[in-house]
Amino acid sequence: MNDATTPNGEGKVTVGLDLGDKHTHLCMIAADGELLEEARLRTTPAALRRRFAALPVARLVLEAGTHSPWVSRLLEDCGHEVYVANPRKLRLIYQNDSKSDRVDAEYLARIGRLDPTLLAPLRHRHAATQADLAIIRSREALVRARVRLINHVRGAVKSVGGRLTKCSSPSFASQAQPQIPEELGPALAPLLEMIEAIGEQIRTYDRQIEHLAQERYPETMLLRQVPGVGALTALTYVLTLEDPASFADPRAVGSYLGLRPRQADSGDLSPQLHVTKAGDEMLRRLLVGAAHYILGPFGPDTDLRRWGLSLAARGGKRGKRLAVVAVARKLSVLLLRLWATGEAYEPLRNAAGEGRSLPDSA
Repeated sequence: MNDATTPNGEGKVTVGLDLGDKHTHLCMIAADGELLEEARLRTTPAALRRRFAALPVARLVLEAGTHSPWVSRLLEDCGHEVYVANPRKLRLIYQNDSKSDRVDAEYLARIGRLDPTLLAPLRHRHAATQADLAIIRSREALVRARVRLINHVRGAVKSVGGRLTKCSSPSFASQAQPQIPEELGPALAPLLEMIEAIGEQIRTYDRQIEHLAQERYPETMLLRQVPGVGALTALTYVLTLEDPASFADPRAVGSYLGLRPRQADSGDLSPQLHVTKAGDEMLRRLLVGAAHYILGPFGPDTDLRRWGLSLAARGGKRGKRLAVVAVARKLSVLLLRLWATGEAYEPLRNAAGEGRSLPDSA
């Protein structure tokens, strides 16, 4: 397939695509920056394939969003060079006083023409991986819904002077039912039934996740060697990263998941800032949860626990919170190392005096 060129044959064109639920705005510019075409297409597979299958190879730039996974795969199937821009890096678009879909498409095209690295391009997951990850995200949606319903029930009971005893979320419906005040029965009984039904569906998802981890993603067993890392965390980690070889330096995974502190150094000032929170929010939260377990009262004795507790002890008032994030960051690197090498996890590798340290995750 020949490269798409300007009318004067001077080089590959760049196309910016602003994706919407119903329509996509297109802006095509030449290698020299000349505006060649502006158009609006329907955001459907048929319309996009019809428009771009016949177009000679071009550089296509779109912003990450709801539609970008399937659109980027479709455009790559058409043979084009596709870049999915990280929206967190496109301040030029968000801070524009004349923002519109047409203008956004042109900005994407012009930035992509000059230097695609300015887009901080993302790599979308494969379709099969995305489908499996949808199971985990659906479970997460139900967990959040159950929490909101439980909080509503507790608040309603408090409003009439009552108080429900503490209990776990899975047992809440059965524990709370006999404690509901009689006058609130008609209002809250249906919610307790819904909470119980949601809990049953969450357990169904848990069984699916366990099955996926064992049958389709056996590499998750390498990650589950680490205390605090179960099927949910391990499978989410594998599905989110997909390929351990994509990180030339294992320490980069901490930054990729938003567990690296922000930097705003200026002169002699180097303030201590919060983490960037870039990357996948759910996986970051699961790793932080695993770090809480590792540092908690039930965490077994490991090098990672000893390192985290030592960090917390010398960190002052914020020591425990900083240690949790640091352990989560180091854990993310450790999991990548186990996945990439296939080696057995040694909980007290450093303590054994072998002179080998946990991989740094700074």
